[in-house]
Amino acid sequence: MSCPACQVPVHTQFASFDLVGPIVEDGLDPASDPAWADSGASSAAEYARWAGHLCGMTCLRMALGADAPSLFALRDGALGYGAYTEDGDGTIRGLVYAPFAAYAREKHGLDATVHRHLAPAEILDLLDEGRSVMASVHYAIRHPRQPAPGRGGHLVLVTSRTADGTGVHFHNPSGTSAASRAAELPLAGFERFFAGRGVSLRAAGGHTPGTGAGPGA
Repeated sequence: MSCPACQVPVHTQFASFDLVGPIVEDGLDPASDPAWADSGASSAAEYARWAGHLCGMTCLRMALGADAPSLFALRDGALGYGAYTEDGDGTIRGLVYAPFAAYAREKHGLDATVHRHLAPAEILDLLDEGRSVMASVHYAIRHPRQPAPGRGGHLVLVTSRTADGTGVHFHNPSGTSAASRAAELPLAGFERFFAGRGVSLRAAGGHTPGTGAGPGA
C-alpha cells in the first residue's frame, strides 16, 4: 500500500497491520500472527524472535519501493554485513549504522549516509536534497500527545515535509493505527522523541527512494 501523501509504501515490522498494537502494547505472541510467512521468515518461531528488531529493515523495505525484497530477505542481507549481531546467549543487537549503510549501497544501489549528529532542521535539508531519513526515535512516538519517555531506540522513515513545509511526514514500522503508521508532526514535536542520529538514503539516479519521482515531484 502506497501512502497518498508521499507515494512511499507503508509497511510494518509485523506482518498483520491489525496485530501491531496487540503485539507491541498488549503482549500478544508474534508467533500467533497468521500472516507471519508473508515476512519471508522460515518459521513462526523465527518471525517471533526477530520481527521486533526489524524496524530498520522495514524502513529499508519502504525506501526500496514496491519491488523490495521481503523483510527477512533484507534481514539476511544485513546479517551478512554485520548490521545485526547475535551474542552467545542469543541476544540480537543492531541496527549498526555503518555496516547497514554499506549493505544498502552495495546490495541495493542506495546512496546511504550515516549521520551520527543530526539536528531536526537538518532533516528538512536532507529531504530538500531528495533524500529520505531513517531517524532514531523513541517508539512512543506513536502516541505523540503523551509525554516523551525518552529518545532513540527505534527507527522511522522520514519521507517528506508536511504540506506547510515546517514539519515532517514519516512512516513508523510499529505504528498501531493508520494515522501512526503514516504520521505527521511539527518539527518540535518530532524532536521530543528524536535521538539526533540516523541514516539518509537516496536512490541511484537522484530520485527519492520508494517514490520513483524526482526531488521536486
